[in-house]
Amino acid sequence: MRIAGAVMAAMAVWSGRRLRVTTALTALTALTALKAHAQDRLYLTNQDDATVTVIDLQRRSVIETLDLQKMGFGANAKPHHAQVAPDGAYWYLTLIGAGKVLKLDRTNRIVGSVDLEVPGLMSLDARRDILVVARSMSAVNPPRRLALIKPSDMTLIDEVDIFFPRPHPVILDPRGHVAYVASLGVNQMASVRLDDATVKLFDIDGPYHTLTQASISPDGQWLVLTGSTSNSLLVFDITTEGEPKLSRTVPVEKGPFETVFSADGKQLFVTNLDANMVSVIDVATWKPVKVITNEAFRQPHGAALSPDGQRVWISNRHQGGGAHDHEGRQATGTGTAAAICVATATIDTVLPSGNYAAGIGVPPVREGVKPPAPCK
Repeated sequence: MRIAGAVMAAMAVWSGRRLRVTTALTALTALTALKAHAQDRLYLTNQDDATVTVIDLQRRSVIETLDLQKMGFGANAKPHHAQVAPDGAYWYLTLIGAGKVLKLDRTNRIVGSVDLEVPGLMSLDARRDILVVARSMSAVNPPRRLALIKPSDMTLIDEVDIFFPRPHPVILDPRGHVAYVASLGVNQMASVRLDDATVKLFDIDGPYHTLTQASISPDGQWLVLTGSTSNSLLVFDITTEGEPKLSRTVPVEKGPFETVFSADGKQLFVTNLDANMVSVIDVATWKPVKVITNEAFRQPHGAALSPDGQRVWISNRHQGGGAHDHEGRQATGTGTAAAICVATATIDTVLPSGNYAAGIGVPPVREGVKPPAPCK
């Protein structure tokens, strides 16, 4: 009995120590994650300045402006779009004028690159080590190909023939097997199977849409394309991966450019570049429920949801000319980045950027983030 009691006492001591160790490890893991999240950054491309504005998302302040000319690129490098790895350790940048897709680390050091003719929008799935890149709308006749890049080592895996002209909007299906790409020039989109580069083409009814950018709902059911000349959103059911079916067309304000869903998927925010406003769509009814106006909204271009799901960030060009005038050099003011609090659909932050503020990159929304929390 004394032996059994001693064994039980020893086990109790060990159990207590193990509990303390486990608790300490859990706290350390949480602290590490907290520190990583505290360093979440937004990268805003300033297409006319050959610069990138770097914003601290927690403090909502500009950290620095990255000058690409000091890194060896020309004044016409035209940075256009950015994507960010989930942990923020690396980010990716397209340079239309320089014909490059860059990989940079958190210190903004270039650690890899791929040469690509007029690269435009991108979509990153870091878990599956795939980055897909479409072509810039500034090119009249860009290659009719979608680039597949392995971001871990920046290897160009393939350039897939898409067949239709001016492939521009692009997004990866969250299930990981298919990319969707659509045309600025004709009413067509395609699904591209990533394992064997099989392409399926789909015609889209209606007037000439000028399909500009795509987004996918958090539950993976809906794909939304903006029709920037038809002033509409084209909503596709993608329940069957790689087989988009047009569900409805939603009229919105003039010049819809980019869209982003809230973390719970209940709202869709739309930049209306030609109307200088942002529309909010109720996804349950697919009806506009609010139009947000503000002096900061001058040619609102890009849209991205912060990793905590609290804010939608909007880039604003402040340029003369229409939605698809990519020549720039007609500045009516320097660009801005404006943050909309999702819970209230009101602007709570406006920050300065460079000329022709275009694409935005942020880390993806963290797992477990659902309803929009009150903005802090």
